[in-house]
Amino acid sequence: MTGKEPLLGTLKELVLGFKRRDYWHWLEQLPQQDTCSGVTPLSIMVEKASSCEKVLTAQGRGRYFLRLALNQKSLATAIQQLARSPKLLECYDPLVSVLGNEDLMEPFLSLMLVVSEMNFSLDLQNSSFLDESWLLPVCVTYETVPCRELGMVLRYLDGRIFVIEVLPESQAEVDEVVLVGDVIDEISGFSLRNARNGQAGTVLQKLKGKPLSFRIIRWKWHDGGMYRPLLPYLKVLREKVPSFQLQQEHRHKEEKEERCLQGGRLLYNLRYLGQANVGKYGGKEVLDEGIPTVLEQHLCPREVLFDVKETEVFIQEKTSSKVLFQYPYPEISCVGRRLDSNNLFAFCVAVSPGTPEHSTFDCLVFESNSENECEEIIKRIAAGFKHTEWFV
Repeated sequence: MTGKEPLLGTLKELVLGFKRRDYWHWLEQLPQQDTCSGVTPLSIMVEKASSCEKVLTAQGRGRYFLRLALNQKSLATAIQQLARSPKLLECYDPLVSVLGNEDLMEPFLSLMLVVSEMNFSLDLQNSSFLDESWLLPVCVTYETVPCRELGMVLRYLDGRIFVIEVLPESQAEVDEVVLVGDVIDEISGFSLRNARNGQAGTVLQKLKGKPLSFRIIRWKWHDGGMYRPLLPYLKVLREKVPSFQLQQEHRHKEEKEERCLQGGRLLYNLRYLGQANVGKYGGKEVLDEGIPTVLEQHLCPREVLFDVKETEVFIQEKTSSKVLFQYPYPEISCVGRRLDSNNLFAFCVAVSPGTPEHSTFDCLVFESNSENECEEIIKRIAAGFKHTEWFV
């Protein structure tokens, strides 16, 4: 490719109006091709997709239309209308597209007619991430009584509203529905997709004194891990709000479940956040470097059972009981936490304990359920080996 070609392509877009086309571009033109029928189920679906406040792009509107058409058993109708519109079919190359190839269009249409006989019940309200992905988030409804303050601290980011803190003893904490990291999608039917700063407050002011119904998008997906399309947003949130941490469970549930009985021993229910190599020095000073390095990896937390034994630290995956780590105390060089992260702690271990003169150290980071639990674990590990260096 020559250096001139990208410039020519840009000029063509600017002067001729060329742009990337999406199937939504012909879908929205279908009602115009059938001028004799007036208002039809197809034209109503196109209008509904066009006016949906939760999708902003052609890709999102197309995906919303497909879900709507499946619910209403009308996808084949759209394909049939396209087949009768030669001008719209010009968008598709017959060599690479089923829709542009006459020989393939007929069996494809037959398949769509079969699909139209199937029953679909897709949640059309769950549409706020169709611009980014077909992968849909977990949504919950939070209904609460009128109150002066709910106790949710919000942050606006690229048209989305994130909960970055749930205040202790607040109505939101008592109700135990919202988690830190969740997204507010609607308030009592008002869509907050592409929200401007302060819009949630404006809506709440209009609804003052009335029961509230929030539609919440969970940061957690069905498998317990992070909902992947949220990752870019959460990365920016962590940069803008250093103290921001995703909330795994509601506070009371965490307090109830922070210990687990196994084989007569009480184990800690913790989250393993990851590890990073910190070089050839394993003193307490490296924790200030190691903990942020791990957090910057933005790995999905793993639920673990953490056992501080008499001679070793023993860690296993909670769901499978698979042993993840097993470190005798002589292999642990330090344990502690940063003063700005009350629930996080870390310890360093020698990578090659058999050859200490050549060994480097890994820093493993964990999230506890409370500051007191964090201090307790640090002190127990520190008591388990001689000459340890630790700080609280």
